[in-house]
Amino acid sequence: MIIGHGGNIQDLAKKLGCAVDDIIDMSCNLNPLGPPETIEQVIVDNLIKIRSLPEPDALTMRKGFADFHGIDQTNVVAGNGTTWFIYTIPKALGSKKVIIAGPTYSDYKDACLMHKIDFKHCIAKESSQFDLDIDEVSTMAEKADTIFICNPNNPTGALILQEKLEYLIQKHKKTVFIVDESYLPFVDHANEYSLVSKPEYENLIVLSSMSKIFRIPGLRTGFLSGAQGLCRKIMAFYQPWSVNALAQAVIEYIFDYPERIEPFLRKTRAYIKEEKRVFLETLKGTKGINFFETSTYFILASLTNGATSKDFCEKLGSHKILIRDCSNFVGLSDKHIRFSLKERQINEHLAELIKQAVKND
Repeated sequence: MIIGHGGNIQDLAKKLGCAVDDIIDMSCNLNPLGPPETIEQVIVDNLIKIRSLPEPDALTMRKGFADFHGIDQTNVVAGNGTTWFIYTIPKALGSKKVIIAGPTYSDYKDACLMHKIDFKHCIAKESSQFDLDIDEVSTMAEKADTIFICNPNNPTGALILQEKLEYLIQKHKKTVFIVDESYLPFVDHANEYSLVSKPEYENLIVLSSMSKIFRIPGLRTGFLSGAQGLCRKIMAFYQPWSVNALAQAVIEYIFDYPERIEPFLRKTRAYIKEEKRVFLETLKGTKGINFFETSTYFILASLTNGATSKDFCEKLGSHKILIRDCSNFVGLSDKHIRFSLKERQINEHLAELIKQAVKND
């Protein structure tokens, strides 16, 4: 298990002898605009709910998610973040042979290790901007019963077209595809890529995170959607009251006002699109670092000047900027780093530090 998944902000603060709040954390992938303005007040208004048990199966928030996506609530399971699902799915499905499309999020691998399940990676090539080779996945799927695909992928930002995923799902009906759409809400025209509204596929599970887009990771909320047969298998491992009362209250509130969701998504997408454009334009032509194409707001880069990711992260860390050392991702190396954009001033500061760091190495 990789503790925290992003950089270790507490460790950096300790090394620098400063407060955690003094560190600018660009290692974690969360909405740079923060949660909707009303969310924190909703938490305050609902504090009294911690005195009572929440709904055991989070039925109301499940229904809100289902209604928003135009599917039946029996095709939805609400959980304590998508991480709970990732660790539960292989056990619930009785998986024996798992394929993980990488380089990607470590918890897919860790879930297999936890349950002693055989797994292999299908690694996308750096030379192709980490676009996944669908034909290679298809070949490997012949000998697999479960496949994890993150779309768009973390940490590469690569995005797979809906028709390519449907091709795989339809061709390999005996293989269950788990498509993690945690970062899809950040993508323009996300509905054209999403498989949430496709419960007719008997071998498809979709994971949807509320943590990233609404910036509420501490509340631990997420959804699994899919065919009723697959949902029943997951529910066989479900523990009552898996979603706490405050998390249920916030998610119920969000889906009580669906007309506010799309404007919030559009605002977020427009913001990160512009910030990404300005950031990359600022660093255009900078030698010693290569930026990969990304469909979302975090950017993967490779160091081409001989520097290691560890040394590079330490240099930026000395300026109280925390970015992600990607050397522990299967399929990446000690030349890869990732950072998530924030507001313009911070992004510009990061760009200048990157220029200095690659120039000095």
